[in-house]
Amino acid sequence: MSSASTTAGSPPRAAGPAAPPAADHIETKKLIAFLAMVLGMFMSILDIQIVSASLSEIQAGLSAGSDEIGWVQTAYLIAEVIMIPLSGTLARIISTRYLFAISAAGFTAASALAATATNIDQMIIYRALQGFIGGGMIPSVFAAAFTIFPPSKRNVVSPIIGLIATLAPTIGPTVGGYLSNAFSWHWLFLVNIPPGIIVAIVTWNYIDFDKPELSLFKKFDWWGLISMGVFLGALEYVLEEGNTNDWFNDNYIVAGAIASAIGAVIFFYRAFTVEFPVVDLRAFTNKNFSFGSMFSFVMGIGLYGLTYIYPLYLARIRGYDSLQIGETMFVSGLTMFFTAPLAGFLSSKVDLRILMIIGFTSFSAGTYIMMHLTVDWDFWELLIPQILRGFGLMLCMVPINNIALGTMPPARMRGASGLFNLTRNLGGAVGLAIINTLLTNRQDQHYFNLRDHIHWGSHAAVTQLNNMAANFNAAGLDGEQAALKQMVNMATQQAIVMSFSDIFLMLTVLFLAMILGVLMLSKPNVPGSGGGGGGGH
Repeated sequence: MSSASTTAGSPPRAAGPAAPPAADHIETKKLIAFLAMVLGMFMSILDIQIVSASLSEIQAGLSAGSDEIGWVQTAYLIAEVIMIPLSGTLARIISTRYLFAISAAGFTAASALAATATNIDQMIIYRALQGFIGGGMIPSVFAAAFTIFPPSKRNVVSPIIGLIATLAPTIGPTVGGYLSNAFSWHWLFLVNIPPGIIVAIVTWNYIDFDKPELSLFKKFDWWGLISMGVFLGALEYVLEEGNTNDWFNDNYIVAGAIASAIGAVIFFYRAFTVEFPVVDLRAFTNKNFSFGSMFSFVMGIGLYGLTYIYPLYLARIRGYDSLQIGETMFVSGLTMFFTAPLAGFLSSKVDLRILMIIGFTSFSAGTYIMMHLTVDWDFWELLIPQILRGFGLMLCMVPINNIALGTMPPARMRGASGLFNLTRNLGGAVGLAIINTLLTNRQDQHYFNLRDHIHWGSHAAVTQLNNMAANFNAAGLDGEQAALKQMVNMATQQAIVMSFSDIFLMLTVLFLAMILGVLMLSKPNVPGSGGGGGGGH
């Protein structure tokens, strides 16, 4: 369990009033170790999105094709999604100390290699290494937070990890845009090296939460690991590349889907039959954990979906560069930063279900406003929706963390934390796949609908076309051809904006539906109340 409980005092249970203050004491050594772990998690999650606003610069620097550059992102995600659930088992075998310190050092080395890449193949390999090794840091922080800190401190610790888990991907495009504009794309990776070295050294010297259980290595389920890798890796590939490759009309997507299905069957069979499975799925027998994981999945859709769709609108419709996109997107990150302390304070005072209802309502209000999007919206029109989004995310994330992991027994905490984080990443992958598919399909549908209204029999369309042609003729151009081309561009742009509105409608309905899910929860214990609310019984 950790020395958090051993400090509580010696043998007698009847220590009476003296026990709570001792139990509430947090050793300085543990606090330093935890903060270093939080920094490591921040780097790992940040790197999911840090390249998203700068892919064009990386593509130019590596002379990569447009069909190849997406793999800079996909390779990282596939590798990370395999490591996240595996990390709980690895932490049991080699201990949190060794896992985290090795992950931090390996992630730092892989970042340095990515900065030295001279072609797209090298970059893909180095990014996969980054994702796989760095993925070990993410669940370890959640497990440590709920293992080493007493329940009365959860209202301080939970907002920290909630803030990092949501803030890092949100400001990723902002940080990436600044670095690639001010320096070069190499700094997207070089920036990890100084903090990475610090994290590796501090965690190696200060983590002492648990001891290695090397005997478990003899029971390690290698077939379970291989099948899980195929299942999750192929699933992530299908979700990432499906829309680009026209889904099941592409042989690679079909092969990926079949591989994922076969891997899933083998993985789940072994997870329930072998003595020491590679991932312990028994955490889902805890009702609170199952509901928390469902909410985490939906939060992944909202978190990664909106971090994707806002920059896409600003780039395609407004013509913003990566720096301008970063400056616009920074509002959500700033809102989260200032909301985190409030969320922590309220989580110890208010029913967690009420906090989640307020959070989901705020999030859906932001996406509802975005349903009325036009081609003219820029920073000021996006300001309120982004504030509502950041506020809602933080107000939901803290209670979700507490509900999912707060009642988990310490023996299952490491495995449960890996599964919990996996649900958020899978939610993001599923959400992006649905969003991209809907954007493509709805854009085509809206374009055909607009085209039916723009014809020679339409007085408004003909008048508009004649006015544009006259302007182009006055400028010495072929007025008729230029006007027709501009009309097509206007219709295409309008169709794209209307498809964005459809996505925001879908997200609004999804987050309002989550309120019904919250109402199905039994009242969770308030983490700061002491008692047995979070300890694990």
